[in-house]
Amino acid sequence: MAASGRDDEKAGEDISSVMGFSGFGKKARTFDLEAIFEQTRRTAIERSQRVLEDRQKDTQGELSGGPSTAFKQREKPSASTSRQQDSDDSSDSEIIGPPVPPGLTAQADDDDDDDDELVGPPLPPGYSGSTADDDDTDDDDNDTVEDDDDPVKKIPDTHEITLQHGTKTVSALGLDPSGARLVTGGYDYDVKFWDFAGMDAALQAFRSLQPCECHQIRSLQYSITGDVILVVAGNSQAKVLDRDGFQVLECVKGDQYIVDMANTKGHTAMLNSGCWHPKIKEEFLTCSNDGTVRTWDLNSEKKHKSVFKPRSLQGKRVTPTCCTYSRDGKLIAAGCQDGTIQIWDRNLSVHTKFHCRQAHTPGSDTSCLTFSYDGTTLASRGGDDTLKTWDIRSFKKPLKVATGLTTYFPMTDCCFSPDDKLLVTGTSVKREEGNGKLVFFDRESFRKVYEIEVASASVVRCLWHPKLNQIMVGTGNGLAKVYYDPVKSQRGAKLCVVKNKRKEKQAETLTQDYIITPHALPMFREARQRSTRKQLEKDRLDPLRSHKPEPPVSGPGRGGRVAAHGGTLSSFIVKNIALDKTDDSNPREAILRHARDAAENPYWVAPAYKQTQPDPVFAEEESEEDDDDKEPEWKKRKI
Repeated sequence: MAASGRDDEKAGEDISSVMGFSGFGKKARTFDLEAIFEQTRRTAIERSQRVLEDRQKDTQGELSGGPSTAFKQREKPSASTSRQQDSDDSSDSEIIGPPVPPGLTAQADDDDDDDDELVGPPLPPGYSGSTADDDDTDDDDNDTVEDDDDPVKKIPDTHEITLQHGTKTVSALGLDPSGARLVTGGYDYDVKFWDFAGMDAALQAFRSLQPCECHQIRSLQYSITGDVILVVAGNSQAKVLDRDGFQVLECVKGDQYIVDMANTKGHTAMLNSGCWHPKIKEEFLTCSNDGTVRTWDLNSEKKHKSVFKPRSLQGKRVTPTCCTYSRDGKLIAAGCQDGTIQIWDRNLSVHTKFHCRQAHTPGSDTSCLTFSYDGTTLASRGGDDTLKTWDIRSFKKPLKVATGLTTYFPMTDCCFSPDDKLLVTGTSVKREEGNGKLVFFDRESFRKVYEIEVASASVVRCLWHPKLNQIMVGTGNGLAKVYYDPVKSQRGAKLCVVKNKRKEKQAETLTQDYIITPHALPMFREARQRSTRKQLEKDRLDPLRSHKPEPPVSGPGRGGRVAAHGGTLSSFIVKNIALDKTDDSNPREAILRHARDAAENPYWVAPAYKQTQPDPVFAEEESEEDDDDKEPEWKKRKI
């Protein structure tokens, strides 16, 4: 009984070992990690020494000239040795699961040894492949680091596409946050919508409209959600459109007869600029020639939200030419015509929080203000051909100044690169006097590091989208250019350049479809082509086509024609005019011509008054010259 019990217990242990749960229920084992690491290190050193000795033997055999020894195979360890080594490696740990067959273990070790062997011709003595690979990897890493440090190499300017907006200046550009749609506006009053995903290589806009009738477009911007567009034109009422161009809101116009602009509901003069709040999707900002900066709420179109009134040093009204929010939306900045830059707290509209009186030349229009992505630096593009950066924490003097940047437009842009290391602006040129350029400055040193010649016209608007990594440029000759890099840029222009132009369908070119049946009724049958002679004979028989003259009227006149005197009424009138016998002579002479005949042969009046009628005495003719001589001197006409 005892022997049978031991046999059952042994059989149970074998089954548990085969099933892989022989260790369940036992006490947890502790491992000496330092001993394991030391054993692993020794094993790795031994293997490395073995591989190095085999390579040296192969090299010596090749130098000795023996072709059979050049590719001498390394002796494989026996299966028993392999099993013994495996047992040593796993002595500290117990095998869980079914045991591995002996042949399989030896084969696996042989495969590992084969991987360690050299494939191909042997390497020269002193060449270390691992070192060379490490050097290449280090070089690549260094190149990558240099590329990351050099912001110029991140400029996407290898490729470009040109969008034809019109023939006049492109004065406004807007790109939605996702980068799917571009909207352009210009001096030709048009606003055009471009969809990168829907365009093909023809690069045609899918919609064009004039939202503000005959007013030039000054600014266009998508909201932070991309569902509406702010349109600022040359009138006093800003508009908000949806993505398809339909009007959502029109700001109210203020009363221009009220002196205090804070008491009016809206702007009373031409708008200059506008932008959306970077955090609140319903709020936007506008500035106008009426000397105010106003914030608006998309949900209340009856009145503005708040009013900011920039003032000069003497407290007089000044005109703001550009305005913007800070990146966090807590500050509102405005550039004015007197050369000042004034910054308010968004919630306190009375006094300025930061103020710089001599920011730019007085009388010049500051065309753009923009904050850096980190929110500490303000860049200003002045009408005095300068570009300046400011630290709003010490707002007295500019950090850096760049001069000689010609501008002829009141909306010339400047913007920061997505990594905040570069500052971009455009330059203006006169017609046929050079090319407009897009100039890149290093933010820290303010050194001009790069420039792009855009076109033979001024560069007015520029926009560097952070998601697409593409640069949009508006020019003075009606072009909107998009610069991109196929590797560094994403979507945008890359979507439309790969599409072929759509072929016109044949049905679209026909204005009307004709159904021709050869055996139709005679009224629908087409006339057969006849000879020219027969056609002329047929036209001769037609009185209308041959222009046959009308025959003379016989008998009484009819249809406005008189038969007795010519063929038409006009000929009758001409004949009567020719026979006119009216006498235009002197009537006195005409009467006296019959006086002698009446005196000699009276018949009517003279016999009745013969006894009582006196003799007629006619006045004698007197010349006018004699009358003039008889007049006194004071009555004569003085010549």
